[in-house]
Amino acid sequence: MLGGAQPVAFLAITDVERAKAFYGDVLGLRLISDDPFALVFDLAGVSLRLQKLREFLPHSFTSLGWQVDDATAVIVALRARGVEFERYGFIEQDADGLWTAPGGTRVAWFKDPDGNLLSLTQHAAG
Repeated sequence: MLGGAQPVAFLAITDVERAKAFYGDVLGLRLISDDPFALVFDLAGVSLRLQKLREFLPHSFTSLGWQVDDATAVIVALRARGVEFERYGFIEQDADGLWTAPGGTRVAWFKDPDGNLLSLTQHAAG
């Protein structure tokens, strides 16, 4: 029924200007609209609606992620723009903050200004 329908991604934010700068300037997403209810960014052809809330308690799990070809290069570029990557004591991560899953997929996590947990994933070759 919905297999062919265009998806929409949702996250919550509390500081509109801070979110606009992070998603637009830091992550490089194109702002589509800013209305009283949400900021909407183009997420590779999918709408990302950042819902404007007075208060918000972020999830402890990943809310949104990107599949990338070279996670290390993206991490270096994002760090140059001020993004800090998460470190976890319960998994082994390399100097860039990348965890390598048993199958070779590499993942790193970072947070937006409201604490939404975001990720980068580089799938194993082959």
